[in-house]
Amino acid sequence: MKKNKAKKNRSSKTWALYVLATSLFILIIGVIGIFSYKKGYSDAEVSIAQKQKKEEAKQTALLAKITNIAAPQNDLVGRLHNVLSKERSKKKEESPKVVQKKEVDAKHEFDTNTLGRPPKGPKRIVKKPAVYSNFKKPKLAIIIDDVSFLRDVQSIKALHMPLTMSFLPPSPAHPNSAKLASKEKIYMVHLPLEAMKFSAEEPITLHVNDTKEMIVKRVKQVKELFPRAYYVNNHTGSRFTSDKRAIKDLIIALKKENIGFLDSRTTAQTKVPEVMKSLGQEYIARDVFLDHEADVDYIQNQIKIAIAKAKEHGSAIAIGHPRKETLQALKNSKRLLKSVELVYVNKVI
Repeated sequence: MKKNKAKKNRSSKTWALYVLATSLFILIIGVIGIFSYKKGYSDAEVSIAQKQKKEEAKQTALLAKITNIAAPQNDLVGRLHNVLSKERSKKKEESPKVVQKKEVDAKHEFDTNTLGRPPKGPKRIVKKPAVYSNFKKPKLAIIIDDVSFLRDVQSIKALHMPLTMSFLPPSPAHPNSAKLASKEKIYMVHLPLEAMKFSAEEPITLHVNDTKEMIVKRVKQVKELFPRAYYVNNHTGSRFTSDKRAIKDLIIALKKENIGFLDSRTTAQTKVPEVMKSLGQEYIARDVFLDHEADVDYIQNQIKIAIAKAKEHGSAIAIGHPRKETLQALKNSKRLLKSVELVYVNKVI
């Protein structure tokens, strides 16, 4: 009996030692695994940070190059580097103390001194109501131009509506626009073109006197800044779009980069329809301009007109800006907009 007890005790001790050794082994393996995971995660973070740093450096160099080409007389390159250096040194992407948004009246898009009102949208074929059923609503795309800052994006997204943002190319005043666009699934570029009369011109504005080579170069730079931009619409551009040679060179250059052109119709003298026809391309333009007046009631009425256009033609395109009156009018019109299918611009082009 004593021998059996001793044997059982030895067996118990052996088993306990085995369990302890196994537990220690598992613990050591776990610690090693955690350490390896943390190291791998840390290495991945470093790799991502290095990649982001390279992309930022690349973008900075490109922005400086574009700005220098556009306005070599104004030392904008130095100013751009200063702005970007300040931006990178801050934890937040944007600080109101560094960049103050200047409220620009939406009338800057048109030559209001001569026109008084925005030019009308293009004449379109009226589709019979019978084409549509209760299961197929007419489509309306609303483009928000002049998107430049984080607060613009946040204000637009707060509406929870499929609004297409059209970003101005980066400049010293708004250096982060391309970076903001890169986070969106669908976006456009609001390409600055020469106006008949406009004092606050963007630094990379294309002019009617620019050569074909310059236009091609600028389009390539825009594509590099906005690699997923499949459509652009003109920012101002009343002089440029009314010049047949200039707009044709631009549209051909855009086509080579697989970018479509949507005419904002900032002038009644636009040559875009004529050029598009000569190139065998469909003419696409905005039908309604929403916020010619900074008045919520006026804008809501323009939204009603855009809805009516969509119902008449099967689809329509409206353009507005990220102003408080425009955003409030859109919010107020949510119920009214349910009578159409509000979509991103790629669904009507």
